[in-house]
Amino acid sequence: MPTSALLDRFLAELQPLAPVAVWAHGSLAGGDYQEGRSDLDLIAVLDGPLTPRTVWRLAKLHARLRAEPLAAQLHCTYLTPGTADDPDRPHLTWAHQELFRRPVTPVTRRELHAFGRVLHGKAPAGLLPPVSDRELGDFVVRDQRDFWRPAVDNAPLWTRDVWVDLGLITFARAGVTLRDGRLISKREALDLLPGLGVSAEVVEDIRRRRYGDAAAPPDEEWAARRAGLTRAYLGPAIDELVTTYG
Repeated sequence: MPTSALLDRFLAELQPLAPVAVWAHGSLAGGDYQEGRSDLDLIAVLDGPLTPRTVWRLAKLHARLRAEPLAAQLHCTYLTPGTADDPDRPHLTWAHQELFRRPVTPVTRRELHAFGRVLHGKAPAGLLPPVSDRELGDFVVRDQRDFWRPAVDNAPLWTRDVWVDLGLITFARAGVTLRDGRLISKREALDLLPGLGVSAEVVEDIRRRRYGDAAAPPDEEWAARRAGLTRAYLGPAIDELVTTYG
């Protein structure tokens, strides 16, 4: 399987840096992984500090993987034991074929504790502090209010598949987390969308692309109509969620 081969190659390439742990989260750990469609979301804990030389070695490592099938979907954030505690701290990350910095969010941290997949070394519980329900809920509300709600007003974004998919699925997942304290998969979230009042056409469009046969890009007319339906739903829905739980 290409996924297993890529993970094996990645772990072998990482060994000279003596990782303390390597974990998978997201769909790869949660049972909703679709090879060739889903990202490979990883966290590696290195015995730091992440010096300029270490950063250079990581960049070279990922460059060597470029020719591997699925390499473009491999994303990895690099922590050290001394920097892992703060959920707001940006960490070195390889994603979208480049290095940058981003935090390991409370949602990711809760995923790691709840169902993280240990690929190497220590389990998350030995290196990451637990995430309280309050911390998780506060983050989910902020994410909906400060990221997704302003994005709804940026109309051109919503002609793209990724914004429609993630916007609606993330909203459905947020509602379950805030109501029940649970994390659910993208597939479970998709199944909830019709009952939340999302257009059946839009839900079927997402389902076909994510879980059915590979679909051609949407034509301009449908992309525009889908964007309008999605934005008309998400704006008021996010406002109501934030008012209820904020």
